[in-house]
Amino acid sequence: MGLPTPDTAHLRRPEYATVYEPAEDTYLLLDALESDRESLQALRPAVCVEIGSGSGCVSAFLGQVLGPHCALIISTDINPAANAATKETAARSAAHAVPFEQCRTRFVQGLDARLAGSVDVLVFNPPYVVTPTAEIDSTPEASAWAGGEHGREVLDQLLPQIPALLSPAGRFYLVVIEENKPEEIAQILAAHGLQGARVLSRRAGREHLSIYRFSRGCAE
Repeated sequence: MGLPTPDTAHLRRPEYATVYEPAEDTYLLLDALESDRESLQALRPAVCVEIGSGSGCVSAFLGQVLGPHCALIISTDINPAANAATKETAARSAAHAVPFEQCRTRFVQGLDARLAGSVDVLVFNPPYVVTPTAEIDSTPEASAWAGGEHGREVLDQLLPQIPALLSPAGRFYLVVIEENKPEEIAQILAAHGLQGARVLSRRAGREHLSIYRFSRGCAE
């Protein structure tokens, strides 16, 4: 029997109107994490990080996947409403016993030194929709989906930081669509010693969603 999807009913409240609600991309990421449940637990991760946590659904679900095998989950978002939503989702989740920290920041700014070389599981569902550059961060809502040219402008700012963040056995889970040129993303990270594999794909309307998993050495 699969793990329950975290309760996000509180997102209906007005104070969470700018928070990205769980959608097909979210659920595909949950499926990828659950399918890797045994190997993730075997890592016994000390530090997990979700960048751009939004509703907190993914962070809370990751807490369920790992349970007592996880020491700490850190979630970041630049939208204060998303920070509050993540805290409430975690508190409502079956994973509420897992230690959570929520930080209002872009990517991991201000946490870089603390996290360098220590992130065992890193998760990012970026703003991947192809848009004009001007739409990026134009509103709190747009910060969750507007990705600029090729839907890559936000993600490309983070990619150079990934190798420095991951622990030797660390994994990076990334949501992409075909317009993001995932093969090019894989080449960029491969140049920094990270090997990638597409682990799940799904059609959602006109979008072809995929989850990529990156790690040092073998990507399996």
